[in-house]
Amino acid sequence: QVRLVESGGGSVQAGGSLRLSCATSQYSFGGYHCVGWFRQAPGKEREGIATIDSNGKTTYADSVQARFAISKDNARETIYLQMNSLSPEDTATYYCAAGVHHCYTPQRSDANFWGQGTQVTVSS
Repeated sequence: QVRLVESGGGSVQAGGSLRLSCATSQYSFGGYHCVGWFRQAPGKEREGIATIDSNGKTTYADSVQARFAISKDNARETIYLQMNSLSPEDTATYYCAAGVHHCYTPQRSDANFWGQGTQVTVSS
């Protein structure tokens, strides 16, 4: 069973930054073609926001393009989500995922394995 553990969430004021991390154990991120980050705001459906494939190609949803950056450290078996210029609309629970489908259209994507989520709250 793949285990994904997110960290780095918290509360921040609008315009601030946070970096989320997601570590895996028992199975390497390198074994997946695509990994990524999703989020779910209260009362809304879960949405894919950023993906990275095994070659390092990154894709972003329009809502986070140019503000967020996904990266991965294969040696540390960790993926990251750097979030800049945060706004209250970014408030959500953020999930990392492995075995992401539709890697190059995050808005349509789903995944086989999920972390437990980490809360991000942005105040105005």
